Amino acid sequence: NQNKVLPYVESTPNTTRMSGSRGHDRTVKPSNDDDEEDPVDAMINKTGCLQLHIAVQECIGEKKDWRECQKEVAEFRKCIEAGMKKK
Repeated sequence: NQNKVLPYVESTPNTTRMSGSRGHDRTVKPSNDDDEEDPVDAMINKTGCLQLHIAVQECIGEKKDWRECQKEVAEFRKCIEAGMKKK
C-alpha cells in the first residue's frame, strides 16, 4: 500500500525507539483508564516468563542501556527457551 505511513524511528548510540510509542517502558505507569493488556505482555504471560520480562524492562529503564542488563536478559532467554522445548 503506497499510502501506508511508517513510524519515525529515533536512534541514539544506546537506544532506538519509535516516535509516539512507549513500547514496554516500565518507567511509565499505565493509567487507570487503560484496561487493555499489552499484547506482548499477554503472550509472554502465557509462557510463564512475564516477571523475568518485566525485570529486563525495568533494568533497561533504570540503566538506559540493555547491555548492562545481561543477567536479566539471560534469565529471560533461558525461561523462554525452556518453554519452547515443552511444545
